[in-house]
Amino acid sequence: MKIALIGATGFVGSQLVGEALSRGHQVTAISRDTSKLTCQDEKLFPLALDINDTGALTALFKQQDVVISAFNSGWKNPNLYEDYKKGYASILAAAKNSRVKRILIVGGAASLILPSGEKVYDVHIPEDFKTAVRGPLELLEELRQERELNWTFISPAPNLTAGDKTGHFRLGKDNPVTDEKGESRISVGDLAVAILDEIEAPQFIRQRFTAGY
Repeated sequence: MKIALIGATGFVGSQLVGEALSRGHQVTAISRDTSKLTCQDEKLFPLALDINDTGALTALFKQQDVVISAFNSGWKNPNLYEDYKKGYASILAAAKNSRVKRILIVGGAASLILPSGEKVYDVHIPEDFKTAVRGPLELLEELRQERELNWTFISPAPNLTAGDKTGHFRLGKDNPVTDEKGESRISVGDLAVAILDEIEAPQFIRQRFTAGY
C-alpha cells in the first residue's frame, strides 16, 4: 500500500516507518525535520511538510491508500494543546477533501476507561499535565461524531516503553489490556505491529482500540 505517515521521526512514528517498510509498503514519511530519518529504503520518501498547509496535505493524501498520523505538537511546546487542535483540524480536513480510504490516528491512553468507569485521564494524569493530554481525548470524541471518514484511533497501553517487537500482545477496545499483575504496558515495537496489522486487516473501522500484554 501507499502510506502517508505524519510524525515519522517521533518515538512511535520512527517505529512505524520501519515496520511498514519491512512489510513492503511504500511510505511517504512526513516530518518537520526529515534529516532525523535513520533508515534508507527505495520505498521510503521523506517529505518536509507543514501540516497546517491543508492544501498540500490534500494533494498528498489523494495519492495514498492510507494515512497514519502520529502527530505530536511537541511535549516542550508551550502551546501544545492549541497547536495539536490546529494540526488535527488541518489533517482531518485534508483527509475529507482528498477522500483517502482510511486514516489511523495514534492517540494517547488518557481516554481509556478503567474498571471503575473512570478515565485514565481522571485518575492517573497529574493536574499540571492534563492540558498536554487533553487534545487526543477531545479528538476521539470528535471522531466518534464523524461520518465522512473511515477512521481508526489507537490508544497505546498506559505504559508505553522503548523496546523491540515480540509479536505477542492482546487487543482491546475501550479498556486497558492488563497482565496478571494488573499492569497495562506494551513496547513501541509491538505497538507498531498492532497498527500495521490493523492497516492490513481492518477490525476497528470507526472505532478505538488498544493493545497490551
